[in-house]
Amino acid sequence: MASWLDKLYAILKRDLLTAMRYRTGFTLAFAGTLAELAAFFYLSRAVGPSFRPEGHEYFPFLLVGTGFYTFLVVGVNAFLTTVEEAQRHGTLEVLMTSATAPTTLLLLSAISAFAASTLNLLLYLAAGFVIFGAGFQANVSATLIVFCLSLLLAVSIGVFAAALQVATQRGSAVIWLLSSGLWFLTGTMFPVSSLPKQLRYLSEAVPITHALRGMRMAVLEHASLGTLAQEVGWLTLFCVVLLPSSLWVFALTLRRARVQGTLSFY
Repeated sequence: MASWLDKLYAILKRDLLTAMRYRTGFTLAFAGTLAELAAFFYLSRAVGPSFRPEGHEYFPFLLVGTGFYTFLVVGVNAFLTTVEEAQRHGTLEVLMTSATAPTTLLLLSAISAFAASTLNLLLYLAAGFVIFGAGFQANVSATLIVFCLSLLLAVSIGVFAAALQVATQRGSAVIWLLSSGLWFLTGTMFPVSSLPKQLRYLSEAVPITHALRGMRMAVLEHASLGTLAQEVGWLTLFCVVLLPSSLWVFALTLRRARVQGTLSFY
């Protein structure tokens, strides 16, 4: 455990020092966030107060949906970026054959990205609350449970993306699918109930749909764990199935790449 914590500390320190060198980028990103929030705020005003998706005011609905979806996508991308950068710099083979287990190294490298993404999410929601007056009634314990399960879900998908990157150098296809293909199925910007019947069935099979719905219920409705039982149950099931499966696929892909001598290909 001490060795694991030492490695985590080294990675967090490295990424923090790197981030401090790009303070201008942080300022620009924050300005972009404010512009995005302003666009959502005026969009909700243009739509009007009569539109209440899933019983919520539209601006808080957008705020939680887009903020949390972005958090999950950034978390998934952290795993892909770890492998892709190592391939680009020619260090993947060295990293994957070090004394640290490959899956441990992958998880450690993604932790700092998750920490930064969590901070961005909190700032995003705080700006929506303070500057634009979004109303929240968060149930803290329920929110934390949904958040932790969603975090494990993002880890599972991220490890799958890393495995695909090792195998085909096309792990970015997972990010493209999340960014351009699946977001509209998950109810990020509009309720799932507005989709055609066939797509609603497909939407329920997407794990992120349940993560967003559960988070909205916990943050906007002060929903109890009893009320969230269905969404928490689905998220738990997805995590139990996807997390060990993704780790197994990554280990299998890594072993095959070593045998075929393609581990350092990019």
